[in-house]
Amino acid sequence: MSSKLFISMYHYVREIKNSRYPKIKGLDYHLFKKQLEFFLCKFHIVTMEEVIAAVQEGYDLPENALLLTFDDGYIDHYLYVMPLLKEYGIQGSFFVPGKTFVERILLNVNKVHFILASSDFQILLPNLLKKLNYYRGQEFDYPSNEDLLAEYAIANRFDCKEVIFIKRILQVVLPEKLRSKISSEMFEEYVGIKEEIFARELYLSYDQIKCMKKNGMFFGIHGYGHYWMNKLSPEQLQHDITKALTCMDELIDSNCWVINYPYGSYSADVIDYVKSRGSVLGLSTDVGIVNLKICDPFKLPRFDTNDFPPKSTRYEKLQKGSLHNE
Repeated sequence: MSSKLFISMYHYVREIKNSRYPKIKGLDYHLFKKQLEFFLCKFHIVTMEEVIAAVQEGYDLPENALLLTFDDGYIDHYLYVMPLLKEYGIQGSFFVPGKTFVERILLNVNKVHFILASSDFQILLPNLLKKLNYYRGQEFDYPSNEDLLAEYAIANRFDCKEVIFIKRILQVVLPEKLRSKISSEMFEEYVGIKEEIFARELYLSYDQIKCMKKNGMFFGIHGYGHYWMNKLSPEQLQHDITKALTCMDELIDSNCWVINYPYGSYSADVIDYVKSRGSVLGLSTDVGIVNLKICDPFKLPRFDTNDFPPKSTRYEKLQKGSLHNE
């Protein structure tokens, strides 16, 4: 038996190559099936309930234990993921921002994903910089483009610095009202589909979520508005978590739930608050293998799907890390 745990993280899982958005960053359905077959040969796939028991009660996990986690509540998870998980008799753990199924509104994070999938950053970046110049000093005040580029144009292991800059500016750096305005302008320019229609095609409905729950899938909290939680004020954090818990009430145990921090954005204050509300585990986007004997249960690292075959064998080398994925 073992205290070691691998956690794999997924976002989009669909037939990508022949879709309308072949540049969207996700895992093709056929590669997902191959990856599951690899996991079934090399790992013991465990449930979230087993992981909670291991943390709270000292339950021994099997050797090479692996937990499957799916972020953001995409309809992909109902159409492509759940049928395969059911076929293979394994559980997935799903984390859905409440706003996606309560209000059926397209989140900024997804506007940005599909803007990037619909054009090249060489075209998008000059347009974004032009918009920043246009809005600066009107209703909003923020640093110069040069200062913003110096601070936020920093590559990570999956994206070049220009793409990271576009993501950071439109996901967290600008005031919420302005980043929503600019991302909607660019979504209209480059994607060209009404946001309300796109949202209904992109996200799980509440009925689909309930169906997945009835079929043995686990659901946890991913915030309500998919904010960088460590950037929220205490009042904003409390409001976001409260709304998330309310809309997920029938899907979770209010005294024993799991938080998956959007963007991996946690802090000591965030952890203290979610613990006070009944959370027992926290999933990050830090990279590494979980050692349940020494790892903080509210800072559990995960591997990306791209770290495992058939995409790569990076999981064998990445023992620790603090890079973040979008």
